[in-house]
Amino acid sequence: MSATAVPAKPVRAAPKGQQTKAIIVDAALALAAQIGLEGLSIGAVAEITKMSKSGVFAHFGSREELQISVVREYHARFEQEVFFPALQAPRGLPRLRAMFANWMKRTSTEIDSGCIYISGASEFDDRPGPVRDALVESVSIWQAAVLRAIVQSQTEGHLRADADERQVAFEIHGLILALHYEARFLRVPGSIGRANVGFDNILARAATPDAPPASNTADAAPAARGARRLKTVR
Repeated sequence: MSATAVPAKPVRAAPKGQQTKAIIVDAALALAAQIGLEGLSIGAVAEITKMSKSGVFAHFGSREELQISVVREYHARFEQEVFFPALQAPRGLPRLRAMFANWMKRTSTEIDSGCIYISGASEFDDRPGPVRDALVESVSIWQAAVLRAIVQSQTEGHLRADADERQVAFEIHGLILALHYEARFLRVPGSIGRANVGFDNILARAATPDAPPASNTADAAPAARGARRLKTVR
């Protein structure tokens, strides 16, 4: 006897309020990339979204809440573009290389648009509060993922067990910071290439004879929909 087919449930569109809020956050994120989180205001976002201030305020009760929402959205997009695709690569050095390659792709585009993590660190480094807390948590989550990939590379025998994993992570993160300074602020040609060479040099100092060559690391595949999140920024 054939089973009775169960009709698929129709996909419901997000409520209008959620759609409007997403539009506001998207516009605020684009604005923050240009002028920084500190430059965000209910009025500025209302102007670029062609909404009233009261309309924007209905979704975000304060400027601070708007800023935190922007940090969360930036964090979610960073995960989708940088972290999740790298999980398609094998554990160890191939995954670490994929993470850095994806990071460099995103950084290359942010040389023109700006990075919320870097501009936010400059704006809120000495300003305690929920916005700074959201930024710190977001960056810390990513740094922890890089450190975990380095430790996995040691476990897989790709990096020396006696290599200082935190020093390796520190130097890799330093490359990205230097790249933003050299390429975005000083406009020095060839900065992206030097960052890639720097990454290879860092790994070469810690690599074992069994380390897979860089040519074995293919570009990471697009992230699967519904992939689990590293951790949600509160």
